[in-house]
Amino acid sequence: MSYKFLLFDLDHTLLDFDTAEDIALTHFLEEQGVTEIQSYKDYYIPMNKGLWRELEQGKITKLELVNTRFSRLFAHFGIEKDGAELALLYQQHIAQQGQTYAGASELLDSLTAADYEIYGATNGITAIQTGRMANSDISPYFNHIFISEKMGTQKPEALFYEKIAKQIPDFDLYQTLMIGDSLTADIAGANNAGLDSIWYNPKKLMNNSSVHPTYTVSSYEEVKKLLL
Repeated sequence: MSYKFLLFDLDHTLLDFDTAEDIALTHFLEEQGVTEIQSYKDYYIPMNKGLWRELEQGKITKLELVNTRFSRLFAHFGIEKDGAELALLYQQHIAQQGQTYAGASELLDSLTAADYEIYGATNGITAIQTGRMANSDISPYFNHIFISEKMGTQKPEALFYEKIAKQIPDFDLYQTLMIGDSLTADIAGANNAGLDSIWYNPKKLMNNSSVHPTYTVSSYEEVKKLLL
């Protein structure tokens, strides 16, 4: 192995999205006067994941996802609300949540000390991901964060990686490694772009798909063993 450029997914790989979402939703729903908060969460979380999968598949646009997910949530409970307005209100809460997984900063510190160039590659909303990174303890390790909304394309499209390649000085496809938890976004995207990949799989899920990572790990220690 002779890698130099590491492209890290953020949510569920380094950033603890589940904790961030839970806290942000609680504050947001309280602000909206919701009393059955858990019931709203139980509907919203799988619905939101489904919308992101549809975005990956090109079935919906990012704007549609952002501006309808909360109007759909409240409509499910018989309440009509402006989805775009709710999106902005929720954004204020989630953008403050920079929780990371235990060991994330130590991993990035070790990789930085070994002279790897570290970049973020995320399918996210610019204002949210920028805010969350600013509130995290891992931001200093990144040369740049590539965010799908700002790029005008998203994982798993090869174009997402092609645009990244043009913005990294002296970029070399064969010295680049994509690291992420999602087979359908991170690993499929790396495959589409001709990049090697690490599937970060801490839950040790079975891969029953046609998407094949170069390496599979279940811990940050295994990432270190591969790269250090």
